Amino acid sequence: MRPHLLRAATGKAGKSALPADAGRVQPRAAPLSITRRHVAGGRAGELWAGLHLPGINPQKLQQLAVCAQRFTPRVSLAPPDGLLLEVQGSLHLFAGVAGLRGALRSECLRLQVQPVLAFAPAALAALVAARAGKPLAVMDPAQLTGQLAPLPLASLRWPPDTLARLARMGVRTIGAALRLPRAGFARRVGSEQLAMLDVLTGRMPEARVTFHAPERFRRRRELDCELENHALLLAALAPLFADLGAFLRARQCGVVELECRLTHRHVPATRCVVRLAAPATDVHRLAGLLGERLNALDLPEPARACELRADALVPYLPGSNALWQPGEHGGSAGNEACGLIERLRARLGSGAVHGLTGLPAHRPENAWALTEPPPAAGRRGVHAGCSAEVPAAVRRPLWLLPAPQPLGVRDGLPRRRGPLRLIGEPERIETGWWDGGEIARDYYTAIDLHGVRLWVFRERAAPHRWFLHGVFG
Repeated sequence: MRPHLLRAATGKAGKSALPADAGRVQPRAAPLSITRRHVAGGRAGELWAGLHLPGINPQKLQQLAVCAQRFTPRVSLAPPDGLLLEVQGSLHLFAGVAGLRGALRSECLRLQVQPVLAFAPAALAALVAARAGKPLAVMDPAQLTGQLAPLPLASLRWPPDTLARLARMGVRTIGAALRLPRAGFARRVGSEQLAMLDVLTGRMPEARVTFHAPERFRRRRELDCELENHALLLAALAPLFADLGAFLRARQCGVVELECRLTHRHVPATRCVVRLAAPATDVHRLAGLLGERLNALDLPEPARACELRADALVPYLPGSNALWQPGEHGGSAGNEACGLIERLRARLGSGAVHGLTGLPAHRPENAWALTEPPPAAGRRGVHAGCSAEVPAAVRRPLWLLPAPQPLGVRDGLPRRRGPLRLIGEPERIETGWWDGGEIARDYYTAIDLHGVRLWVFRERAAPHRWFLHGVFG
């Protein structure tokens, strides 16, 4: 198809579209309207969704921008009441414009926002159409100017005096403005407005700043009335958890720690912290764990406001499904250990559940330390970096007594509610001579009359006493 050419005042094709004298208005000078040739000057292959959100507040606009990142990474704010999304690459995921329009509308309604949506090859065109209340869906750049022509100039939000001056000239629509000579328009109205018309119609590309979601989550809700019932407080937190879920999905992140703050009238805020054994994105699970923590709290006063906070965000990679279902051919649930740890911490408190880690020390009482419970690394419960088999020579119990307990002795052998049977070879530990904590012991595994496996040792120095130091599970 041959491109359309603008005609100059002479009426001959192929001449310059600009008037010969920029200092005075040419009655038959070329209009501002854009042709197919000029459309190619913009970014080809783009489709923008413009959302006009009347009356939205800045905080909710930020929330919606975060939620919109699940549709496309190219999201741009147009404050105070606009949002732009480049969605060309997302259309096939929603079966076209109609499906994407429905998904965006549902997301807005979830945040209690009534949007006007329009689609156009130029970002500003989509936004202006939405502001004008016209839910356009212009897919062909060649049709853009014609679709924009009937829209009111007020949707461009130019200064009131500029709009009033154009209205006195009989120019009230975008199409009427585009028919004015370029030089005269720039002189009488302004070069900034002329450039905006070029951006609007795709003659000139527009550089927009991409929105980047904050690295932390903060949501606060003022309660309609003061609450102290835990179930009602958890229900009041439901919208905040919904926002958290959208926030995490948009960033493909999980949380390892979640904090809830309850604000009171006369006393400091109550903090309720949930720590997780592995990154989580399931807000229903998070709400359940927070409910367990709330049930264990005694509030000093009814709460007037509630807030959710999540600072420790980590990339989240969902695990693959198991070949076998739990219970089939040895199949097991992959996150049973993590779930148990989280429930215990929610009910008993974070300080009641720990992991254990080894330290480079020979004395058994100094060879371990409390740590955060490690996340499950495999389906059989083996932690990352640990071997499933422990050499027999270094097998030790997980349960060490706070201090070794003396044992009775008969005929040189230890006794505890009866004789103890020693099995295996002893483990000799001689260390600490350099720091004043010298020990010299022979450790044995012993079995008592009830079949309980114990970890006992005999001092190598006289009087060769026997002690109980640990119990095997």
